[in-house]
Amino acid sequence: MPDLSVFPITQRWPAERPDQIQLYSLPTPNGVKVSIMLEETALPYEPHLIDIGQNETWSTEYLSLNPNGKIPAIIDPNGPEGKPIALFESGAILVYLAEKTGQFLPSDPAARYEALQWVFFQMAAIGPMFGQLGFFHKFAGREYEDKRPLQRYVAESKRLLGVLEGRLADRSWLMGEAYTIADIATLGWVRNLVGFYEAGDLVGYADLQHVPRWLEAGLARPAVQRGLQSPARP
Repeated sequence: MPDLSVFPITQRWPAERPDQIQLYSLPTPNGVKVSIMLEETALPYEPHLIDIGQNETWSTEYLSLNPNGKIPAIIDPNGPEGKPIALFESGAILVYLAEKTGQFLPSDPAARYEALQWVFFQMAAIGPMFGQLGFFHKFAGREYEDKRPLQRYVAESKRLLGVLEGRLADRSWLMGEAYTIADIATLGWVRNLVGFYEAGDLVGYADLQHVPRWLEAGLARPAVQRGLQSPARP
């Protein structure tokens, strides 16, 4: 049985099944990337709910795993060469799990880098811009008298949706007929934009054709639905 006691985070969130991947997360657009991937690959994992509302990511134990204080993070007791490995940053975790399992990332080198560019597109553009729109539209930012920040992020989010719309115009998934970590990285953010953030009207979502079709297909996957609820909220 792997000994995970060397990881201080296990003192606060003990591993009942230390032979399985330990997931420290919350069902946010970033968090569900990893839980969806774990469900899609059928890798055994033990989820631990990290309450960001209670600032649990800033605890000493959590910061020992991710010094950036964000979710998600994992410990894989069976990492490279059979040794435990701890990882943070959802994009890095997606690539790691894809390479560990040989799933959802093309093996052809050119196609692999093509898929990775769309993962990084989500990390660098979709996530930050959609997140700022959510802040200025639904959260504390909506109280600001100056509406220029909101207008900026609405315009940029609309533009980014246009990029996705063009990419999906002649293909089922971001990489064609193959569902990959590029889709897994992006689905939760588009869902959140038009759902939780209630920003569909702002970005003209109803005028799109291919992004809604792609989102519906992604949400129809049983593993996606399970991943969206993991770790389970109390």
